[in-house]
Amino acid sequence: MPVIGQMNTKNAQAKQISQKLNAHRRESDMIDLPKNLKYATSHEWAKLEDDNVVRVGITDFAQQQLGDLVYIKLPVVGDVFKAQQHCAVVESVKSASDLYSPVSGKIVAVNDSLIDDAYLVNDEPYQAWLFCIKTETPAELDNLMDADAYQTMIDQ
Repeated sequence: MPVIGQMNTKNAQAKQISQKLNAHRRESDMIDLPKNLKYATSHEWAKLEDDNVVRVGITDFAQQQLGDLVYIKLPVVGDVFKAQQHCAVVESVKSASDLYSPVSGKIVAVNDSLIDDAYLVNDEPYQAWLFCIKTETPAELDNLMDADAYQTMIDQ
């Protein structure tokens, strides 16, 4: 009989682990991923607009992982960054996270409304963009993921 009891305990533990994994899977399945954006492994999204200007924000997945945002340090208009260079910081009640420029270029706009209302990123991560960067090399966007590849990455 002790063997059966041990099997039941192991089965119960396996079931609990499976339930936790399925709960995580359901959470990531509910992530909003617009198909018209490109995604960085560091969880920024990028959208090419007119005149080689790229609008940048953080993904729905990133804001969910961070929790309620309380502070955002944006880059300064005129600053120049290389692709994958640290350029901003977001802070939440849980932690702080560095943000990276998805392309090389010069900052041409920042979303000043986020300075006082960082929570807007939690409410609408794809509307509450962080900054716009003008790039001379829009082909760098090809180094980013499409929505399907990003979904695969966050599911792993």
